[in-house]
Amino acid sequence: MTRPGTPLLVGNGLHKSFGQTRALDGAALGVSAGEVLAIMGASGSGKSTLLHCLAGIVRPDSGVIQYGGQDLVAMDDKGRSALRRTEFGFVFQFGQLVPELTCLENVALPLRLTGAKRRPAEAKAKEWLARLEVDNLAKRRPGDVSGGQAQRVAVARALVTGPKVVFADEPTGALDSLNGEKVMQMLTQAARETHAAVVLVTHEPRVAAYSDREIVVRDGRTVDRELVA
Repeated sequence: MTRPGTPLLVGNGLHKSFGQTRALDGAALGVSAGEVLAIMGASGSGKSTLLHCLAGIVRPDSGVIQYGGQDLVAMDDKGRSALRRTEFGFVFQFGQLVPELTCLENVALPLRLTGAKRRPAEAKAKEWLARLEVDNLAKRRPGDVSGGQAQRVAVARALVTGPKVVFADEPTGALDSLNGEKVMQMLTQAARETHAAVVLVTHEPRVAAYSDREIVVRDGRTVDRELVA
């Protein structure tokens, strides 16, 4: 288990509403480099909104988000987009691979978007496909591989840029238990080896068990399970 040090990413007093629906009501958390943090909660509790705010995808109505000394709330769209391309990695429930691209091209895509040339980008992508044990799928398209294989390709894509923080939103939600376990093992092992923080949204205790610490979201508020155990 990783012992949290100085938080790399911190959110405090986060509020967010969508029309009359209050999604976050003073939520707060911090995650350190190399730490795997699980955000748990029932459907509609606000856990995905919290992740999207921390990742700079959604701007909170109020509150503070600090990443490496930078204020994400005050940052403009261009600055947050740059962070998502270079500092953050993402794994979603359904992978969201580009169907027209091969698995290799999907993994290389984040590098290409930062300006890397094709050959070095694909060479690095091959390394990550091998690390996730799906290098044999390099030339296949996402529609030609299984759900578990596609999600491992998605993990490789999330990690290929060497992100400081990986955001994983229900990464095993579309998988059976065996494939889900494999994906979580590979995601957490690879992240810890690269000293990346992982912010993991899940409602499944077996998935949260891979984390170092758990935060529970209820009605837009957060509770650290270690403080109430």
